[in-house]
Amino acid sequence: MKNAKLGKPAWIKIKLNNITSYNMVKSLYKASREGVQIQMIIRSICCLIPNELQMSENIEVISIIDKFLEHTRFMIFCNNNSNNVYLSSADWMTRNLENRVEVTCPIIDEKIKKEILDIFNIYWNDNVKSRFVNHPQTNKYKRNTKPNFRSQDEVYNYYLN
Repeated sequence: MKNAKLGKPAWIKIKLNNITSYNMVKSLYKASREGVQIQMIIRSICCLIPNELQMSENIEVISIIDKFLEHTRFMIFCNNNSNNVYLSSADWMTRNLENRVEVTCPIIDEKIKKEILDIFNIYWNDNVKSRFVNHPQTNKYKRNTKPNFRSQDEVYNYYLN
C-alpha cells in the first residue's frame, strides 16, 4: 500500500475458488482504497463487492466455470516491480483460515513465478467462459471484439508447447 501511495507499481492478482472471510475482504477493500490495483479470479462464492466507489473501485473480479474442475489457488503481490508469489491449499474462507490446517508457501524460483503470472494472465483474458462478478449479481459474460479466447484450452496449449 505504501508503494501505491508513492505512485510505484503495486498490484495483487488472486486466483481462488471462494472468498468469504470478512477479514480478508476488509483487507482487500483497504488495499483498494489505498490505490492498489486488484484482479481476482474467483470460481464460486465471492462475498467481496468489486468496483464500488470509495470502497473497492480498484478491484475487478471475474469467475470462470468451464469443462475442467479447478482447484488452483495462488496469489501474486507486486511491490515496486518485485513479485511475491504464493501457492495455497486454502480458499479465503473463515472456516479454512481459522479452523483448519492449511498451507501457503512462497515460490522462490523466478521461472516458476513467471509461469504462474502467465497462467493468471491467460485466465484473465478469457472472453468465452468468464463472467464479470458485480454487485447486482447479473455477472454478465466478459465479451469483447477480440477473437474467442477460452482460458482452459489456452492453459492446456501453454503446457502442451
